[in-house]
Amino acid sequence: MKTWTRRILGAVAVASVTFGLVAFSLRGTTRQGSANTAFADSSSAVPMSQASSNIVESLQSAFRSISTSVLPSVVEVDVTETKTVQTNPLSQLPFFFFGMPENEDQNQTQPKKYEQQGLGSGVIVRRTGKTLYVLTNNHVAGEATKISVKLNDGRVFDAKLVGADSRMDVALVSFESGDTSIPIARLGDSDKVQTGDICLAMGAPLGYRQSVTQGIISATGRSGAALNNVNDFFQTDAAINQGNSGGPLLNIYGEVIGINTWIASQSGGSQGLGFAIPINNIKHAIDDFIQNGKVTYGWLGVSLISSTDEYKKSLGVENETGAFASQIFVGSPAQKGGIQAGDFITRLNGKQIKDVDQFVRDVGNLKAGETAQFTLIRDGREKALSVKIEERDQKVVSDNGKLWPGFIAVPLTDEIRKEIGLNDQSVKGVVVTNILEKSPAAALRLQNGDIITAVNGKRVTNLKDFYSAMDLTRTNTYSFDVYTNGGTITTGTYKVNVR
Repeated sequence: MKTWTRRILGAVAVASVTFGLVAFSLRGTTRQGSANTAFADSSSAVPMSQASSNIVESLQSAFRSISTSVLPSVVEVDVTETKTVQTNPLSQLPFFFFGMPENEDQNQTQPKKYEQQGLGSGVIVRRTGKTLYVLTNNHVAGEATKISVKLNDGRVFDAKLVGADSRMDVALVSFESGDTSIPIARLGDSDKVQTGDICLAMGAPLGYRQSVTQGIISATGRSGAALNNVNDFFQTDAAINQGNSGGPLLNIYGEVIGINTWIASQSGGSQGLGFAIPINNIKHAIDDFIQNGKVTYGWLGVSLISSTDEYKKSLGVENETGAFASQIFVGSPAQKGGIQAGDFITRLNGKQIKDVDQFVRDVGNLKAGETAQFTLIRDGREKALSVKIEERDQKVVSDNGKLWPGFIAVPLTDEIRKEIGLNDQSVKGVVVTNILEKSPAAALRLQNGDIITAVNGKRVTNLKDFYSAMDLTRTNTYSFDVYTNGGTITTGTYKVNVR
């Protein structure tokens, strides 16, 4: 959330102050000495009991103490990004140029670089010797070519990017200083945060650095899936605006419990919907950045989807919470460890899985080489498996040819029957959706909307039947009976290269 609007806001601020002075002069026309004249400093204080006054003063003292202690560790992060755009050379000609040069390449575009400035916030989280490390967002500093940090005392330091990660939207930058009095923020335990907790947001909203706003935690566990972010989020009504990104969210003990990241707004400003990454989600990223320059993710090798009630009913897991493995990467840790497409995973290392987002985070936090324990439901029976985790490789993850079966199977509900115009109630099976290019499903020429009625000649009537027939420990050669366009055909045979 970068901002380039400080000059405009400055003009608005001047106008606002001027208007305020005019309004005051108009109100202050009462004649001196009039019985109707009342001065602000002579009015009575609001009556308040001593007990109430003590409570409010204690709260105010706490906020003052937190601000005094933590603000020196909060920085403004100023960045420069070099952008490249394609421009047409003719667009650079003066407006009075009427003739067209005789050049066959006249309509071709040319790359042009320009620099773009922005700012965000950050918080100092570690010191090693003279090196201080600042935690911020990837969208603040991840693509910067120049970085500087500005402390609350006005000092400015050149900084460099240590590492960044787009999946979590976090980055770490560093700067050098021999001043040991620069404080380091204390990281708290975000797992203890509950809805209703008091919190403070710090940063440089709209370029006004070292600002503090106060509110409560409005909600926990907000999903970041819509932003392609693997984190869950705290929602807060503490005012967060453009420029706050990367700044800390604090509890009443002055501990960092989150990193302010985004707002949900129609105007671009705070509307009581600010979101912060829980600090426990990203503590390990600090070490990963310093040691490797990147975040290292554990990889299981399954494709997960959220399960609707209809889905769970068709699988026979109506009363369970977990993550459904709709597909599996052949040769992955999951496949080597015995996990199958169609497994409903309920626990990881004994921890109950609430939903897909949580499961993705927990798997990602596992270390390569670590052996993890998975509890799952297959064919209505609970099963425990041990899987040795590997490091996530984007090239492998993007290889659709390794993903079996290469499509998502969904229950054939009455709603889907109506949608595809299937009136024959005798047709049973599962519906093919979301076919991936260059996948086994694409090789078999399956189409979205096809209905698989049998696997290797064995009839299937629901998801449970379908995935039971897809067990790679029994066979690695498959063909499908497919109902399409009023008739049934049998596909060719596909051999899965199981390792």
